[in-house]
Amino acid sequence: MGQTYDVLVWEDNFSVDGSLDSTKWWAQTQLPNGSSWYNGEIQHYTNRDTNASASGGSLHLRAVSETFTDQGHTKDYTSARLNSKFAFTYGRVEVRAILPTGVGTWPAIWMLGKNITEPGAYFQTQGYGTVPWPWCGEIDIMEHWGQNQDHVSSAIHTPSSFGGTQNVGGTMLPGASTQFHTYAMEWSPTQIEFSIDSVVHYTYQPTVQDTMTWPFDAPQFLLLNIAILPNIDTAFTQSTMEVDFVRVYQSSIGQDELEASSIEVFPNPATDAITLRHPYESAHVTLFDLQGREVIAQNIGAFDGHIAVNELPPGPYVLRLRNSKGDIVREERVVVR
Repeated sequence: MGQTYDVLVWEDNFSVDGSLDSTKWWAQTQLPNGSSWYNGEIQHYTNRDTNASASGGSLHLRAVSETFTDQGHTKDYTSARLNSKFAFTYGRVEVRAILPTGVGTWPAIWMLGKNITEPGAYFQTQGYGTVPWPWCGEIDIMEHWGQNQDHVSSAIHTPSSFGGTQNVGGTMLPGASTQFHTYAMEWSPTQIEFSIDSVVHYTYQPTVQDTMTWPFDAPQFLLLNIAILPNIDTAFTQSTMEVDFVRVYQSSIGQDELEASSIEVFPNPATDAITLRHPYESAHVTLFDLQGREVIAQNIGAFDGHIAVNELPPGPYVLRLRNSKGDIVREERVVVR
């Protein structure tokens, strides 16, 4: 991806047996519409060790067939939905896990925007919720459906593609539920890449980055869960997603430098127009001649802007790009033919 994520900034190795570390994890249990979960799911999520606890150096997240009453509703299955109390922008996530089994089980390792307005989500309870799904963006690092054993997938949900998303890639993974595999995601200002055991199987890199295709310039948090779907096998009793570790890495280069490294200026030399591809909602470009005189000054649109140079005399110029804060983020010599 052209970016090295070399600093471990957050992790859980589940090395202490018993309840999970409450400084790192939030058990999301509130029924978002007061009676049920999304997608026709039929489970209660609980905050009990029965459904999520650590032992033997692993997290054991369990879906269980049992009658359980909560929030005035009785359901026949329980599970856990864990929110990380850590959110970040850009980096690499690694989760080493063994997946559960059973037709009707739907385990996931995924991410949502910290700004999501979702009842009971951790950051919502802390006052950060400002936009609904899918405007917050969703990054599905790993999804598995029990009716398609040993097939795993990764997906992106945005305002331009959600529900029956088109932004998805999957692969067959023999032993997904019997062996540990490392599910990873790398997120830069221009693309999101998914891999299993270091083999890339899907990359999301939209040609146009705007609020419809790229709500991924703000912090996201991690989720681990097993949902139960209405087609659950009648013989299902329980199954576990075992997680060896969860790790988040970021770059030793600061975020401002990381964003600046993703800026593209082309073509150079230019004849009619120069394109500036950048990760900012808005930016300002100025072009100077070699005597330091300003010859062009204009605001350019979100993520992808163009400046016309067809009326300038041929020769070298200095291009200066500022972000919305007014900081100079790129300055380089360009040539007009």
